[in-house]
Amino acid sequence: MNYAQNGYNSAFSHIYVEERILSHPRTQKILAHFPNAQVISIGHYKDVFCRRGQQYVQQHQAQNLILAKKEDHFIYEGAKPCQDFGNEHFYYCSTMMNCMFDCSYCYLKGMYPSGHMVIFVNLEDYFEKLEEMLAKSEIYLCVSYDADLLAMDSLTGYASAWADFAKKHGNLKIEIRTKSARMEMWEQCEPASNVIYAFTVAPEEIIAASEKKTPSAKARIACAAEGVKRGFAVRLCFDPMLYLPNWKEYYGNLLEAFDQAFVEKGCRFSDVMDVSVGAFRISQDYMKKIRRVEPDSVIVQFPFVNEGGIYQYPRSLLERMEQYLVEELEKRIPRNRIFLDRE
Repeated sequence: MNYAQNGYNSAFSHIYVEERILSHPRTQKILAHFPNAQVISIGHYKDVFCRRGQQYVQQHQAQNLILAKKEDHFIYEGAKPCQDFGNEHFYYCSTMMNCMFDCSYCYLKGMYPSGHMVIFVNLEDYFEKLEEMLAKSEIYLCVSYDADLLAMDSLTGYASAWADFAKKHGNLKIEIRTKSARMEMWEQCEPASNVIYAFTVAPEEIIAASEKKTPSAKARIACAAEGVKRGFAVRLCFDPMLYLPNWKEYYGNLLEAFDQAFVEKGCRFSDVMDVSVGAFRISQDYMKKIRRVEPDSVIVQFPFVNEGGIYQYPRSLLERMEQYLVEELEKRIPRNRIFLDRE
C-alpha cells in the first residue's frame, strides 16, 4: 500500500466507482491518473459517502475518491446567504462534493457526513439541463461552491469544460471560485467576460492557522494578478473575513501585497472586475458539527453570537472589520464594484 509521510494512506489510494459508470470515458480517464489505486465497485455513492459514524477529519488525512452518476437536481437556486452580485437568475451546481483543501472553518465539514471526495462523471447531463434553462432566461451560475474545481482541473478538466461551455452561451455567466494558485490555467484558456475567476483570499496568518493544504497568500495573489494582467475577469473574495488578534494589521498587509503584485505585473488593483467582502458566518446546525470535529480551531471556537440561526461575530466587531476593509478597498477600486455581504 502507498502510505504518506503522516502514516495514513496517500490521497486517492482507494477509488470507489458506481458499477453503472465503470465504462464511462470520464471514469476511465480519471482512473488512468491512479494506476496503483485499489478500485472498488459499488452500487451507489451514498453507500460509502453517507455511512453513519464516519470521522471527517481523519478521512481528510487520507481522502478516498468516489466516482458516481448524478441523477437529478443538477442545478439549484442560489441560497439567500450567498452573494448574487446583482444577478436576478442566480443558481449553483455541484459536479463534485468535498474539497482537496482542509480549512478548519469550512461549512462542508458541517454539511457532509464524509471527508471523502465525490466526482459526478456525467457532466454532459448538467450541460443538457442548463441548455433547457438558458432557453428561458439568462443565468448566473456558481459552479465551484462545494469543491474547488480549479484545484482539481488537472484531474477532471471540469473548470475548463465549464469555461468552454459558457463561452458558447452569451446569456450565461459563471463564477469559478478557488483557493488554488495554478498559473498554468491562464495558458489553457482564453479570457471571456462571462467567465469569472473568483479568488478567495486571506492573510498568511489566517492561512497558517486554519487553511491546511491551501497555497500561500503570496501564491494566490500572484496567480490572481497574472489573470488580471492577461485580461481575465478576476474577482477577489475577502469572504469570509476571519478574526485573529491583529486582524487589521494582517488585512492591511494583504492589501499592500496585492498592490505590489499588480505593480509588478504592470496592472492596477482597479483592473480587477469586482471585490466581495463578508465577515465569517455559518448556520447553527453546521457550526455544531464543525466545532465537534475541529475542537482545537481558534477560528471555529470563537464565541460567536447566534442571530436568527446564523452564527457570526458580535455586531460591533463584524461591522468594524467589514468597514475597515471596505474603506481600504475604496482607495483602490470604485465603491460600486465592492459587494458587501450584508447589503
